[in-house]
Amino acid sequence: MRILGIDPGYAIVGYGIVDYEANRFRVVDYGAVTTQAHTPFDLRLQTIYNGLSCLIEKYSPDAMSIEKLFFNTNTTTAIDVAQARGVIVLAAAQGGLDIAEYTPLQVKQSVVGYGRAEKKQVQEMTRLMLNLKAVPKPDDTADALALAICHAHSAGSLLGRMNKIGG
Repeated sequence: MRILGIDPGYAIVGYGIVDYEANRFRVVDYGAVTTQAHTPFDLRLQTIYNGLSCLIEKYSPDAMSIEKLFFNTNTTTAIDVAQARGVIVLAAAQGGLDIAEYTPLQVKQSVVGYGRAEKKQVQEMTRLMLNLKAVPKPDDTADALALAICHAHSAGSLLGRMNKIGG
């Protein structure tokens, strides 16, 4: 199974693509789709959509794993991230991908085995599980790879099926 992990945002969208077969991971690619500050927001969304569409076309993933949004005090930022997340989900749906969403707690539990793990612990376990020389930068990229790992671990379980968007 080829999984596209996504850490959504509107300035930086982290992505990680992994192949998962026979309980083994192989990193295909990772990085970030970035947009420049002060760019009109509609053009930022277009850049994100086009970037994700190109990744989906190039790598043909089977599934996309994306982080569930949570709202804290800055609702303007949350709304903007939600809009970016919408175009990401649209690109995946148009690419025919199965789409699953996971909370940060689920990702931490899947990667580290502890739902309250620190970010650095998740990043280091991601590095070890994927046999990388260093933790990928920016952090959004490491988070996206952790999301891909999480989906690989839960895709066949009832939990994985319950977390599918619209499912």
